[in-house]
Amino acid sequence: MSFTDKVVIITGASSGIGASAAKMFSKEGARVVIVGRNEEMLSATATHCPSSLVIRADITVDTEAQRVIDETVKNFGQIDILVNNAGGIPLRSELTEDTLMQAFDSVMNLNLRAVVHLTTLAAPHLIKTKGNIVNISSVAGSTPPFGPGVMSYCVAKAGLNHFGVCAAVELASYGVRVNTISPGPVKTNFQKNANYSSDYEKMTEVTLIKRVSEPEEIADMILYLTSDRAEGVTGSNWICDNGFSIKR
Repeated sequence: MSFTDKVVIITGASSGIGASAAKMFSKEGARVVIVGRNEEMLSATATHCPSSLVIRADITVDTEAQRVIDETVKNFGQIDILVNNAGGIPLRSELTEDTLMQAFDSVMNLNLRAVVHLTTLAAPHLIKTKGNIVNISSVAGSTPPFGPGVMSYCVAKAGLNHFGVCAAVELASYGVRVNTISPGPVKTNFQKNANYSSDYEKMTEVTLIKRVSEPEEIADMILYLTSDRAEGVTGSNWICDNGFSIKR
């Protein structure tokens, strides 16, 4: 797979899946736009990515999302691939708590609204290059949670799954493909940031084949789906969860 001179925007690229994808795309010759909020971690990722552009931005803020697109086009002149990877659980709350709607709005804004908005901004440029989009969802979008407090995240990811299908339908006539990847447990800082246990040995117990994915495995899928090898694939949701969904 060669991505020579392709321009790839990756959100949430300061660590985990996003950072792994940025490194892999760069190794294949792409010009990578590394987007995130942690400047130190973004810089660390950029050291592995020649010809990259680092943009510190909070994509939940409309003006900052627009800046990501504007700076990319200003520097590279085009956009070929958009990887909507940024996500998380900034706040947790249960239905019976007064803070539910605050948490719901925050989680939906990061995991769904920001993706829709950035995709809308990038679409005219992707149409010009007949590019494609990959959204990073989660098996949480199609399986029940282990317990209370993360309903908002599950609903947001379910919405993201369907957004991917709808976007694939709308952009197909322009030659733009849209696909989704739904990971299960992955060895990243996501668990820690969401105040979950990061004991990956214990997490193997909830998967069918007794293992947890490395971020590079998800990045491999991203590169495949955005390559010419997958030119017939659009509107799909690729599950990489070590059999987590089946065991549930």
